Amino acid sequence: MGFDTLQDKLVHSLRKVQGKSQLREQNMEDTLKEIRVDFLEADVNYTVVKDFLNRVKEASLGQDVLNAVDPGQLLVKIVHDELINLLGSDETELKLKASGLSSIMVVGLQGTGKTTHVAKIAKLLKEKQHKKVLMVALDTIRMAAVDQLVTLGEMIDVDVFHEDIAKGTLTIAQDALAYAQREAYDVVLFDTAGRLHIDNELMDELFKLKEMIVPDEILLTVDAMTGQDIVNVAKTFHDLLNVSGLIVTKFDGDSKGGGVLSVKAMTGVPIKFTGVGEKVDDLEAFHPDRLAQRILGMGDVVSFVEKAQEQFDEKEAERSAKRFMSGKFTMDDLLKQLEATQKMGPIASLMKMIPGMGDMAKQIENTDADKQLVKVKAIIQSMTKEEREDPSIMRNSHKRRIAQGSGTSINDVNRLINQYDRMKKMMKQMSSLRGGGFGGLFG
Repeated sequence: MGFDTLQDKLVHSLRKVQGKSQLREQNMEDTLKEIRVDFLEADVNYTVVKDFLNRVKEASLGQDVLNAVDPGQLLVKIVHDELINLLGSDETELKLKASGLSSIMVVGLQGTGKTTHVAKIAKLLKEKQHKKVLMVALDTIRMAAVDQLVTLGEMIDVDVFHEDIAKGTLTIAQDALAYAQREAYDVVLFDTAGRLHIDNELMDELFKLKEMIVPDEILLTVDAMTGQDIVNVAKTFHDLLNVSGLIVTKFDGDSKGGGVLSVKAMTGVPIKFTGVGEKVDDLEAFHPDRLAQRILGMGDVVSFVEKAQEQFDEKEAERSAKRFMSGKFTMDDLLKQLEATQKMGPIASLMKMIPGMGDMAKQIENTDADKQLVKVKAIIQSMTKEEREDPSIMRNSHKRRIAQGSGTSINDVNRLINQYDRMKKMMKQMSSLRGGGFGGLFG
């Protein structure tokens, strides 16, 4: 995440006052000065930083932080609440019609991932909100844009409307709306043309499109890696189109994060989505409170649980839990758990969502934990059905074949089998401590 450096500095600055039974005015002033430097080094707009710290100071005086039972903790809470206000505490969900056809224009400069994110939103609306979605190819400038949207449509099983670009953008959009009404679609997503820079021709075309489509949402894609330029781009588009929300792409990159922290305060436009990877699943709804917690090193348990729920089938999880606790699970069960965990994302990223695990996440980032997962999967997948069911039947010749098939060594195979055996023994011990039952835990 682009806020890792800011997180480290803010946590360090606030740690100095946490746990103190008393907090002097000079100590608090010093802490606020450190926070100011932390924000400015993260490329947050100067005016935004100044206003933010003034609000923190006012809230601190209003709640009498210096005389509080735990002044350091109260100061952290005030910083947390003001971070949420800075990021936009208002509703960030898409505002679609309860019935009938809703329309969304997606606009932005070339290179910000506009077309890809049209598909990401379409997939989200289809799978999470069960909408019948139509994507419309209106980018007649970038030659590959239409083909790219068609390919993405096939990938996510969402229809794509496109016509000969010679008909012109407005005509194609008009035809698409008529088609969407006729075929009873719920949502139509317009992938509009972009440029490498803002120009009058681009903005004029987008304004005419807006006037004709009258969209329910106008979403602007901005690249998190461009820093403060996010604010400039958002201002220009918002002044002309009255943009309703931002999609911040490359949110998982190594940007300083200052532009993201500044944009809502400077433009009034809320962030609605963040792109956290190149796959069509790599889109997250934006939650200011969750990001504020992560910036302050508090983790993000809600997002962690949501990711787990998406990847683990409830009945399968219950069945696996029973088998694990009884010590009867097989290598196949282990493989299923590994695959589900892997789908949730990189291990280090998952660890950052768990409160207090940030330091361990950094240690894992410096190791090859994800590669180890891939290696273990390859070993299990190279086993026969009988070997997965009962690894004790394996002899050296079996292990040699498995090592060759998985591109690993016999030592790697032995290590996995030993770990598997230890897991089974540990689970049996836990089961016996429970008296052989589950106390209604699994129904």
